[in-house]
Amino acid sequence: MIKEHDRVVLRKEIPEQGLKTGDVGTVVHVYKKGEAFEVEFVTLDGETVAIATLVASQIRPVQRKEITHARLLRA
Repeated sequence: MIKEHDRVVLRKEIPEQGLKTGDVGTVVHVYKKGEAFEVEFVTLDGETVAIATLVASQIRPVQRKEITHARLLRA
């Protein structure tokens, strides 16, 4: 079960917010016992890129042995 402060991985890109499949965010709020989540996505230096309300099917928990990958944001 995903809970607040868990890191999660985006399953499908959200172009209107500049988010791509595989981006990693942090859950900042859980709605309706896990039906939806408020997720914050930040750059590696701490700048917030997006805060998105996502349904459970749009994210997944970070798995053991995964490694974070960096990408450059386009303006």
